[in-house]
Amino acid sequence: MADLTTYALDGSTAVITMDDGKANALSTEMIDQLTAAIDRAEGEAKAMVLAGRPDRFCAGFDLKVMMSGPAKAVALLTKGGELLMRLYAAKLPLVIACTGHALAGGALVVLTGDLRIASAGAFKIGLNEVSIGLPVPVLAMELARDRLIKPELDRATLMAQIYNPDEGLRAGWVDKVVPASELLATAKAEAARLGALPSQAFRATKQRLRGVTIATIRTGMKTDLDTLMSPQ
Repeated sequence: MADLTTYALDGSTAVITMDDGKANALSTEMIDQLTAAIDRAEGEAKAMVLAGRPDRFCAGFDLKVMMSGPAKAVALLTKGGELLMRLYAAKLPLVIACTGHALAGGALVVLTGDLRIASAGAFKIGLNEVSIGLPVPVLAMELARDRLIKPELDRATLMAQIYNPDEGLRAGWVDKVVPASELLATAKAEAARLGALPSQAFRATKQRLRGVTIATIRTGMKTDLDTLMSPQ
């Protein structure tokens, strides 16, 4: 299996980088490697940074698999949904270093971060499902409802609005925009700051903050996927 991710421990911060040499699609292999990296980080680090390759953070679920038939699409979406919930409920503080384009499932990865920092540039962030003829799944809807500012929720989901980083900052997609040359250093510094917080209090507070959303997503995920794969 090719290495689609790299892992480095910088002090007490685990830096996980996605790089498939292309658009960083969420394939089965990418999801497995990310899950393994999270496992490792939770065993030896105090915080995590998740980054992409230059100009490409994550393009969402692997279209080759998504177009290969309903059964394979559902399997990939189920696996990817579990990864997103794992990130959203991560035991360690998670800082997203959004290095470039983040669309569909890639935008959802951005939303899972406790702190989300984007590289400045002509990049696209958002949910494009409706624009390509798909309903926005409950997983995406609930993450967006949690993280985006309320006036933007309709535009970001129903109207398939795509944002550049500065627009994404105002809408709630990200918390900070910095020059590309400063992105990783800024993300590491923020991760170190969050990692210094009392871990038990941090975890308990995160569970109280996000537990209801995660339970709603888990409860509705299978029914929602069945509906998405056989629209009426």
